[in-house]
Amino acid sequence: FPGAPPGGGEMLKLLLREGRVTHVIHLAAQAGVRYSLKKPLAYVEANVRCFVTLLEAVKDVNKSIPITYASSSSVYGLNTEVPFSEKHRIDRQASLYGATKQSNERIAHVYHHLHGLKLTGLRFFTVYGPLGRPDMAYFSFTQDILSGRAITEFRNPDGTELMRDFTYVSDIVAGIVAASRLAAPLEVFNLGNRKPEPVSRLITLLEAGLGRKANVRQAPISAGDVPMTYADVTHAATLLGYQPQVSLEQGLRHFLRWYASFYDVHLPGSATSFARGGHKGLRNRTGYRRRAA
Repeated sequence: FPGAPPGGGEMLKLLLREGRVTHVIHLAAQAGVRYSLKKPLAYVEANVRCFVTLLEAVKDVNKSIPITYASSSSVYGLNTEVPFSEKHRIDRQASLYGATKQSNERIAHVYHHLHGLKLTGLRFFTVYGPLGRPDMAYFSFTQDILSGRAITEFRNPDGTELMRDFTYVSDIVAGIVAASRLAAPLEVFNLGNRKPEPVSRLITLLEAGLGRKANVRQAPISAGDVPMTYADVTHAATLLGYQPQVSLEQGLRHFLRWYASFYDVHLPGSATSFARGGHKGLRNRTGYRRRAA
């Protein structure tokens, strides 16, 4: 839905009516912190205007349709209290991207208050996996290592490493489905892996999987970025039964297996092999059951 043309709202209303839509899951957005420095208006258009257009369409067609939408761990901005909890303040943004996602949550509150819409925001933490965004580190590092290009590892001003709560896409999907089924009146949940990892570990695991050494150069942390993301998922565990299952090592192996097949790249046998049980565990995960009250 990003970049909706004039009249996009009318098209949405038609789809909602004719499709007899019962649930809305809104994941479309202009994502990424660094690109928001270059194209700020694209973020306002895609993440704010289009979000409001969707809410208006649901309001006019059927206010009872529950909406689950993508927020982001970026809303925590300059918060230094870890792990990040939904109870923490989010009024110190570090990037325009984070600010647009914070505005989604504020706007959701308004539409629930004024019109009774059911809205659940999901704060995603560094999602990765097959068919992911090529601008994400795990994806671009893979491409650069294979091509022999240097990769840039950003560091904090004191030289310490950035930490990211890498969350595999199947865990995220399970959380999305559970949140949509819950259809809460107004909620926000963290969906993360509960285990921040240094970016250097990501690089080491990719090197092992690709069978090649990376040409790593270090650079200061870029504007708008943050030193660490770390999700407290207690709230999601309690109401959604959310329990992330996939470790960074498992997830990267699965990603490389897909990458090798999709791009027809030969990788060492160890890069694409899974223990039978571990591989099976990544399949057919459509959601978590809600815990009994």
